[in-house]
Amino acid sequence: MSDSQSITILGSTGSVGQSTLAVIEANPQYRVFALTAHSNTQLLLEQCVHYQPDYAVLSSGEGASELAEQLRQAECRTELLTGADALEEVARAEEVDIVMAAIVGAAGLASSLAAVQAGKKVLLANKEALVMSGELFMAAAQHSKATIIPIDSEHNAIFQCLPESRTGVAQDQLRQVEKIVLTGSGGPFLNTPTQHLASVTPEQACRHPKWSMGRKISVDSATMMNKGLEYIEACFLFSVAPGRVEVLIHPQSIVHSMVHYVDGSVLAQMANPDMRVPIAHGLAWPSRIGSGVNFLDLAAEGPLEFTHPDMDRFPCLALGMAAASAGGGAPIALNAANEVAVQAFLDGRLEFIRIADLIGEVVEKIPCEAPSSLAIIQDCDLRARILAKELIIKQFH
Repeated sequence: MSDSQSITILGSTGSVGQSTLAVIEANPQYRVFALTAHSNTQLLLEQCVHYQPDYAVLSSGEGASELAEQLRQAECRTELLTGADALEEVARAEEVDIVMAAIVGAAGLASSLAAVQAGKKVLLANKEALVMSGELFMAAAQHSKATIIPIDSEHNAIFQCLPESRTGVAQDQLRQVEKIVLTGSGGPFLNTPTQHLASVTPEQACRHPKWSMGRKISVDSATMMNKGLEYIEACFLFSVAPGRVEVLIHPQSIVHSMVHYVDGSVLAQMANPDMRVPIAHGLAWPSRIGSGVNFLDLAAEGPLEFTHPDMDRFPCLALGMAAASAGGGAPIALNAANEVAVQAFLDGRLEFIRIADLIGEVVEKIPCEAPSSLAIIQDCDLRARILAKELIIKQFH
């Protein structure tokens, strides 16, 4: 690793983006090249003034003229760009060594893919990009010699526990692996009586017992769709069949995932539940740097528990696992329907317990061919979103 590394943070105003900047703050060998946000102009302004990146991108364009004037008045050297194309520009820029892909949802696909195609070291926090584009994404990385470091705590844990600490593990090495185990906390409703789930509010769903996350990801954790998406992501990321991936409930969120080997050994990665740990690992890989997180004190922890998930309680997890097995366009339709459903729930237009019903109906009704191009992916995504919105109005409202 060179003395100085230049980084673009896609989604710098989100929770992962802010955690990335916190790690960078303590490790001055990383220089911020570009910061991007969708519409949070106030926080983007503060970040630009503090870190003085070469570029900032406001993808929505809304409030751009005011932000440009505020940057000028603050005598900030940052040049402001707008629109989706600008996200791809700062992701593939020649000056950039590392790209943190932390835009939530399908909106982050094109820029994440652009970074991979440009051969960057990509810290992948956007699980939806891989869920949607799968083989296309990994093939682009192989062609460009890009390095993909997963930043989701579960996939980062697996990455650290595999025989060779890199994605695209060779098949001869995978023969040493019996199975991969993803752990999940079970979210805020793990022990809530099922009859009470009908009245769940967005505020309750976003009150995660262990992690501090954005609202969309918090709802995904409450439904365990996040684990369904991670299940699909693991299959693509580590080139394993769905039958070799398992999910366990682990409420303490200390063991972030495990790899079982054919000789009976199990390797697990443990840390306090803080996204700065996988971010620091990804930034420095194959070295290590400080994350600023308190060290884990196992003696102070209570018992560590592991149970199999109840699929009746978490139907979204079952849907994600089924989409992984179905392949083709099923993961695309699943992700699109979930994004629409979660937003409708947060807006008060869909009951929490009907999120899974909506997603299941969309996946069943949207046949999508295997995604061999970005255009096919985007078409399937759009059709699934349209149907999901229509169903909410006609059937689920």
